[in-house]
Amino acid sequence: MRVPARIFATESLVEAIRKDQSVQQACNVAHLPGIVRASLVMPDVHEGYGFPIGGVAAFDLKEGIVSPGGVGYDINCGVRLICTHLTKEDLEPKLKQLVHQLQRDVPAGVGSEGAIFTLNDRDLDEVMVEGARWAVKRGFGQEEDLAFTEAGGALPGANPDAVSPRARERGAPQVGTLGSGNHFCEIQLVEEVFYPEAAEAFGLGLGQVTFMIHCGSRGLGYQVCDDFLDLMRLGAKKYGIDLPDPQLVSVPVNSPEGERYLGAMRAAANFAWANRQVIMALVEKAVARVFGGDRRTLGFRLVYDVAHNIAKVEEHLVEGKKRKVIVHRKGATRAFPAGHPETPAPYREMGQPVLIPGDMGRASYVLVGTEKAMAECWGSSAHGAGRMLSRTAARRAAGRRNLVKEMGEAGVVVAARSPKTLAEEMPEAYKDVSLVVEALEEAGLARAVAKLRPVGVVKG
Repeated sequence: MRVPARIFATESLVEAIRKDQSVQQACNVAHLPGIVRASLVMPDVHEGYGFPIGGVAAFDLKEGIVSPGGVGYDINCGVRLICTHLTKEDLEPKLKQLVHQLQRDVPAGVGSEGAIFTLNDRDLDEVMVEGARWAVKRGFGQEEDLAFTEAGGALPGANPDAVSPRARERGAPQVGTLGSGNHFCEIQLVEEVFYPEAAEAFGLGLGQVTFMIHCGSRGLGYQVCDDFLDLMRLGAKKYGIDLPDPQLVSVPVNSPEGERYLGAMRAAANFAWANRQVIMALVEKAVARVFGGDRRTLGFRLVYDVAHNIAKVEEHLVEGKKRKVIVHRKGATRAFPAGHPETPAPYREMGQPVLIPGDMGRASYVLVGTEKAMAECWGSSAHGAGRMLSRTAARRAAGRRNLVKEMGEAGVVVAARSPKTLAEEMPEAYKDVSLVVEALEEAGLARAVAKLRPVGVVKG
């Protein structure tokens, strides 16, 4: 190991972490060339491909590497939170109607296609370069949304030419689609406020209706990862990179293969931001159909959109000096503190919103980034509850249970296209997100702002 592996977790969470290979994976990451400071593990960590899910690592731009396993298959899987003027009292009589309207209006499920149309090559190139701005230019949302999206909804340096024909084919019909698995569109109520000043800055108040969208780059991003894993298996040998785990295939950041991967990864990340932007517009239309009014009268506004599977070149303090590094966040989200220039201006006095979805039966949280996160883990935080059971184990545990009925009795209206997905995503499949948030607060990596309770869920 070139650097230590550091785990941010409470004792109760460490017990769960020890049940899989995530700690060993974090130690393996610490062997990679050019790694700076430490291999870091967030409290929601679980075993992944190569890097653990919940892993953070930064690499030197001259001596370091880039690894697809440090980003993941679903490039720029992320979370978008929307607030409204609607209240619990407004929602209750129309909740079921709204859930089913969302299910009709937002394509979801394995292989789901067609929110707009199948993109031709020119449009797809524009999506991969412009990201969320491409969607806004076509009437899906407004310019103000871009200011509340990480990186303005597009990473510079995207290279559509580095995206394979198969990846393009898979992505062409999927802008504006939710997908399956742990992706969702959720209706929530602000149940508790812990940090009133930050909640007010973010536009969140008790009893308010919010919407959370969780999805990524769909088949395009998956294929980009798959393509470059194959390429980098050869590259790792070519550059003499000694790997403790073959899943950690990597190449130097500044190599032709590394630059090509980063160009394709950025293109996929921008595709994901366009995807979430379009889905937000579809949610807006569904809400307007059920409640009447428009964006202004409904108070429909993007709070923030943040990625949690991405590699980005960022400037950080390293041994007292500013230095650019490439930060891999896989199942980890950015958590920049107050005053950071990349935090949206209306939030700058408080810090960047950190969005942590839980499971469909418990809660999600909004937190805010801290200086300690910036100093100790490259301005990073956890990204969710973290799985306790594999998908196979969850299906086995669910047996013949009627999860739609169970969730309804618990006060959550669920619409899902696949009973299999519901079984895989049942609440017991995940750690309790409140324990993850508690660990983040105890470690000083983020401060809790508000708790959001799910009342309606749409899944693939």
